[in-house]
Amino acid sequence: MAKSVDEFNKKRLRSSNITVVISIALVLFLLGLMGLILINAQKYSDYIKEQLVVNAYFDENYDAKDSVKIAKMEAETFKEIQTLAPVKKATYISREMAAKEAKKSMGIDSDALFEENIFPSSIEIALKPEYVDPTKIDEAIKIIKSVPGIIDVKNDSTLMVDVYNNLSRILKWILGFSILFLILAVVLINNSIRLKIFSKRFIIKTMQLVGAKRRFILKPFIIEAIVLGAIGAAIGLLTLFGVWYYFTSQIGSVFVQDSQQYFWLVLLVLCVGIFITVLSTVIATWRFLKTNVDDLYYS
Repeated sequence: MAKSVDEFNKKRLRSSNITVVISIALVLFLLGLMGLILINAQKYSDYIKEQLVVNAYFDENYDAKDSVKIAKMEAETFKEIQTLAPVKKATYISREMAAKEAKKSMGIDSDALFEENIFPSSIEIALKPEYVDPTKIDEAIKIIKSVPGIIDVKNDSTLMVDVYNNLSRILKWILGFSILFLILAVVLINNSIRLKIFSKRFIIKTMQLVGAKRRFILKPFIIEAIVLGAIGAAIGLLTLFGVWYYFTSQIGSVFVQDSQQYFWLVLLVLCVGIFITVLSTVIATWRFLKTNVDDLYYS
């Protein structure tokens, strides 16, 4: 009879642990998914911002005899622009390259309609994402204009502002959902742990009544919480990266390739899972330690 009771308790305990682990894994999977989306959304946002370029133009009027001198000056200017704080990437466009691009855009194959070098040489500049901010774009243009040899800087400021505002709005929504999922993670994991501890409330009180100290009673529950949190986080992360790998392989893109960001995401999810599990365990156990014996039947 005693053996059957022990087996029943073991099965119930195992079932309770499995339920807690699955709950933790599911919640952390959703939390990690939002983290992955947020990381990739931020990187994709930066990528789009880098495609918004400004064009710095050199003087188009000079004597042919000064061409060598002008070429040297433009090369020095190009090198200086590459070192500027707002500049992410700079591409030098010669007069010949500008003429070819103009003919290509107009669908012209002949040189008869205009002279080859009527377009000025220029530098196409991709700004760093933080300088695409409408409050900083003017500062970036001013810095570029101050470089000797540059006579004009042009950009589509309206397009930049629209793109920046739209991307910022999307990132705010994703961040908001990530915070919501974090709150849900705390609530759901806490409820699962509370139900698990509730089933052991009489054992907790019995240990306390026979003289066990609170720290001694808490220790095995905390160790178990750490193990369950780690297992749940591991299952959630394995599932997450499995789903993410399938998704990226289907669309033919790996998105962010920065392994350091993935490492921090894994560490964050693991720490959140263990921390919430341990905290919920301590709170739930402490509650029953402070409860009177008679109240255990009504808790």
